Amino acid sequence: MIVTLTPNPGLDRTVEIERLRRGEVNRALGGRVDPGGKGVNVSRALAAGGIATVAVLPSGGPEGAQLSALLAPIGVQVVQVPIAGSLRSNITVVEPDGTTTKLNESGPELSTDEVRAIERAVVGAAGNAAWVVGAGSLPRGVDAGFYAELVSVLRDTGDHRARVCIDGSGLPLARAVDAGPDLIKPNTEELAELVGRPLRRLGDVVDAAADVRKRGVDTVLVSLGADGALLAGPGEVLHGWAPPVRVRSTVGAGDAMLAGFLAGGGRGRSALVAALAYGTAAVGLPGSAMPRPSDLDLDVVVVTDELDLDRALGGTPT
Repeated sequence: MIVTLTPNPGLDRTVEIERLRRGEVNRALGGRVDPGGKGVNVSRALAAGGIATVAVLPSGGPEGAQLSALLAPIGVQVVQVPIAGSLRSNITVVEPDGTTTKLNESGPELSTDEVRAIERAVVGAAGNAAWVVGAGSLPRGVDAGFYAELVSVLRDTGDHRARVCIDGSGLPLARAVDAGPDLIKPNTEELAELVGRPLRRLGDVVDAAADVRKRGVDTVLVSLGADGALLAGPGEVLHGWAPPVRVRSTVGAGDAMLAGFLAGGGRGRSALVAALAYGTAAVGLPGSAMPRPSDLDLDVVVVTDELDLDRALGGTPT
C-alpha cells in the first residue's frame, strides 16, 4: 500500500481551445474537472493500476467536498483533515499543439493546529505502507521545513518504517534532501535549483544527482521531459526514454511517472521502464487524466547504463 500526502490539493479544470487569444473571448472545444495536486495524481495513477493507495489531504469548503467526491469512485481511499479555509481551484488551458497555460491559485492558509493534524494523519496512515509520498507545493502557513520534518518523523516511527519519497521544489525540497529521504523526483529545473548550477547536458544531470545522493538521498529519479528520465541509485545510473507521442496535456505527467516508478517496485531498471511508460501514456491523455494499464506500452521503452554524457538536453521538463 502507498500513502500520498498532498498539502495543497485542489480541483484541476482543463479547457481545450483552438488558440489562446489574450483579451478576447475564447470558445472552449472541450473541458473536464479532475482531482488536483501532485500526491493526489500519484494516488489516482496507482488506483488506476489496481494498487492500494491512501491519499491524505486537507479538506475545506465546497472544493474539498467535490475533490473527495471525485476520488471516491476511482478507488482512492481518502483521509480528510478538516481545515477552515477552502481548497484551491486551478485552470489549465491546452492548445492543439500541446501548449499548456496554467493558472494556479495559492490555496488556503493553514493554522499550526491544522498542520499538526495533517502530520498526525500521515503517521497514522503510514503504519502498513510500503511508501509514503509527500508531493507538491506547501500552502501558506506551512514552514519550509515541513517535508524534512515529515521524513524525520516517519523514520523514527515504530518497528515498520515506510520508505519516503519527496516530490517538491525550492527550499522545501532542499531542506527535505538534508533529512535523507529514500527517493526524490525532481525535473531538470528543480534539480538545477537544488544544486545551484545549470544542467545543460546529461552528464551535468548525472553529476548533480550524485551530489544529491552524497547528502543522504538513496535514489534520485529525474524527469527530463522529451529526453526521458535518469535514475541514480545504489550502484547504478540509468537513462531511459520512449518514442515521442502526440502530446495532449503535460499536466500530471511527472506525477504519473512517479506512480509508475513506485508501481514498478521503486528501484532499478524495471521501475524506470514502468515510470517512462506511465509518463509517456499520461501526456497522450486529456487534462490530468491518469493512465490505465491498457494505456501503457512497456515494450517501447529503452533503458541503458551506457550514457551519452555529452548529450544536450532540450526537452520540456514534466
